Amino acid sequence: MPNTLFAVQIICEGVPIGMGRVIGDGGSFYQVVDIAVLPAHQGRGLGKRIMAAISDFIAREVPESAYVSLIADGEAYRLYEQFGFALTAPASQGMALKKTAG
Repeated sequence: MPNTLFAVQIICEGVPIGMGRVIGDGGSFYQVVDIAVLPAHQGRGLGKRIMAAISDFIAREVPESAYVSLIADGEAYRLYEQFGFALTAPASQGMALKKTAG
């Protein structure tokens, strides 16, 4: 996918069942995005395997001075905490701009 600096995919019987990506400018800013596992395959540790691969990439390729972020939906923050990510609220709040047609 465009702007992908690193991607990991889990394949089962030739079908992608999980994925995750790192995007960014390749120097100062990186974002972990698109962490997803198909519902039928959730609860088997696949999200942890995806994050382990991403964490290895970050440790190996991302400068110490870089800012690495992600948006954690619901209870997903518990997974990301295992890889060193910390909640930033109330100091920082995630925000989004939703464009409407018209």
